[in-house]
Parts: sequence; C-alpha cells; structure tokens
Amino acid sequence: MRWFGDNMWATWLVIATALAVLEVASTNLILIMLAVGALVGLAIDLLGGPVPLQITLACVVSVALLAFLRPAVIRRLHSGPALQIGPAALIGRSAFVLETVTHRAPGRVKIGGDVWTAQPFDADDQIAEGETVEVITIRGATAYVVRAGEPKSATS
Repeated sequence: MRWFGDNMWATWLVIATALAVLEVASTNLILIMLAVGALVGLAIDLLGGPVPLQITLACVVSVALLAFLRPAVIRRLHSGPALQIGPAALIGRSAFVLETVTHRAPGRVKIGGDVWTAQPFDADDQIAEGETVEVITIRGATAYVVRAGEPKSATS
C-alpha cells in the first residue's frame, strides 16, 4: 500500500517546483540541488517504486549533488581571469629599448605607452637601443629586462 495515495508524483513535483522557485530568490545553489533530488523521487514514483525508496534516493541524490557538484559549480562561477593591475601587469610584456640598458647606467624602455627606467636582469648584460626586451620583474620604478626570447634564470 502506498503511503500518500496514487498521486505521490504530484507531491514530488510540487516540492521540486517550490524548491526551484525559492532557489531563484536565494541563488546559493542549495535548493536547486534539493529540487533535483525531488525530481529523482518523482521519477522513482513514476517507475512504481515504493515511497521509502523514493525518499531514500531523493535524499542520496540531493546529498551527492551538494557534496560533489555544488562545490565545482561554485568554483567555476567564482573563478575568472586573474586581474593584474599596476606594475604586476607589466611582467612578461615586451618592451622597446629607448636608451642602452646596462647595470651601471640604467636606460629607458617603452612598455606599452609608458617609459620606464630599466636595468638588465643579468648584471653583466648590456642591451642596445632599438632592441626588443621582455620585462622579468619590477622593483620600485625600475623594470628588469632580458632580450626577447632569452631564457630566464631563477635568481632575482
């Protein structure tokens, strides 16, 4: 004998709909996971499963979605490109040497539309005017650069 009569599917549908509507107001992705569990209960009822099985599977699916799917969806929604501003945004960019760059006499480079004081990243390097360089790091108002295409050393 069925606990709630022959229309248990309608009860599951009402529960799922109510949870989905409430999710629109809350936007925390918890109620929608419970609504999917209710839809599983509805499907089990339509397949002729007993009410205890419907409730059990609805709960299991809801908990599984909350534990495994929701965190991944939240991470995906909250992730995005890393926004870099200020000098950090210049690291890795190409620059054009305006004045010869040496360790003893810092030169100038043009990065995008800005002119920066620059020194070679390697202390014994000298980079001539007109060459293209890559910005390795920025310390204060000085860009440390290497010739474009050169391997970068791990020391700074």
